[in-house]
Amino acid sequence: MAWTVGSCALQALATLAIVGLAGVGATAYDNSRYDNVVVYWGQNSYGATHSDVANYQKTLSYYCQDNAIDVIPISFINKFFGTGNAPVLDLANICNAKDNATFSGTGLANCQSLASDIQTCQSKGKILTLSLGGGGASVGFQSDSEAQTFADTIWNDFLGGSSSTRPFGSAVLDGVDLDIEGGGANGYAAFVTRLRSHFSGASKKYYITGAPQCVYPDAYLGTTLNAVAFDAVYVQFYNNQCGLQAYNNSNGFNFGVWDIWAKSSPNPNVKIFVGAPASSTAAGGGYQDPATLATILKNTRNRFPSFGGVMMWDASQAYVNNRFDLAAKNALVAAGGTGFTYPACSAPAYSSGTAYTAASQVTYNGYIWVAKWWSQNTPGADPNGDWTPISACAGSATGPSTTTTAGGGSPTGTSCGGVAAWSASTAYNGGAQVNYNGHLWTAKWWTQNETPGSSSGVWTDNGACSSTKKEAAKILEKRVASSRFFHF
Repeated sequence: MAWTVGSCALQALATLAIVGLAGVGATAYDNSRYDNVVVYWGQNSYGATHSDVANYQKTLSYYCQDNAIDVIPISFINKFFGTGNAPVLDLANICNAKDNATFSGTGLANCQSLASDIQTCQSKGKILTLSLGGGGASVGFQSDSEAQTFADTIWNDFLGGSSSTRPFGSAVLDGVDLDIEGGGANGYAAFVTRLRSHFSGASKKYYITGAPQCVYPDAYLGTTLNAVAFDAVYVQFYNNQCGLQAYNNSNGFNFGVWDIWAKSSPNPNVKIFVGAPASSTAAGGGYQDPATLATILKNTRNRFPSFGGVMMWDASQAYVNNRFDLAAKNALVAAGGTGFTYPACSAPAYSSGTAYTAASQVTYNGYIWVAKWWSQNTPGADPNGDWTPISACAGSATGPSTTTTAGGGSPTGTSCGGVAAWSASTAYNGGAQVNYNGHLWTAKWWTQNETPGSSSGVWTDNGACSSTKKEAAKILEKRVASSRFFHF
């Protein structure tokens, strides 16, 4: 995510044509559901990459007119201790310290004109939180004591406390989001703990959320996520090698690792969200078209119990991109907002000491795992390990294993129909397959210009293969009763 400072002029609100999920509901937000949509607001991301002012970020109430969005993190507090030791709030073209008045002796923008917008959105059942950090912001604490003091400031200025420097006036936000992408990693556990002490006994529900990178563990929030309870975690599956663009790569999309983390975290009921760019210009990589994203969300929802919905960056991009948020909401609603049924453990049980080829699948500790490359190691949620969890599962493991022998022997009778010939100029990820010299080969890890069968050892020989449709059909017929294929 990123923060940008826009112009001071508020743009005239365009007429919104409501499609798909019609009507305004006042149903209170339910964090236990599987179909929630979180969309960040405040940075005019569209305006940072486009010059057509008419489509720049609008005020909050513009994005609350239907049921598509459930949670809006207001972004960002991009400096914790500014002038007068007060936080710095930057909402780009809507409100910022440069173009708007600030409270005396501070650099904290007075954005009290947004109070009615916040309250309007909340009256429609949405929750609005305050997001801290953002891309490009270097924030952090020198000590736990400083973190606790800052928690008191946030409580008094934005949440249920009181002070003379409340940027949103009488409006009371619903919690705090940590989008920490720079600075230090210390003090955040003390910060969250202090906030939760304020939440205890409050007259309303408050939430703590975080937005780590998909790379696990997150460099800035990893220790905090393991130390204190979060209600939801909005994992950024973009701008990273584990992003949505790597969904079909066994060494890429790693939602399963986050699902395993959730079960053993301080809050086993924490919800994990798939973070996605809301358009092709919203991030440097990871954007998927609405249909592709809908498939990813449906599959992930049906495979992992911690799934909570989708997070998007950001509102300005989503609305201009044909209501990208609404398309995702409709897909999630169709997949079902409540209830989870564990998929069957359809892969064979992991067998210690067995050598597995890349793309082999096994059942182990309540998950189906896929091998990133050739492996004899036990599956585990190690980001640098040999296995990726691709689904939670229940029941007894079934079916035979797909393995090589420990001595390196290769199976025979394989089909390579439809598998592309190896090319020296192509970069292959672990698990990729090629046809070379009449054999099917699988890459153990990333490779380029390393010939299958060479001394590099990067390619596993899956045996001689046939490529005609007739021969492939015969092979498939023999295997179909016992093989299990899992596309993710």
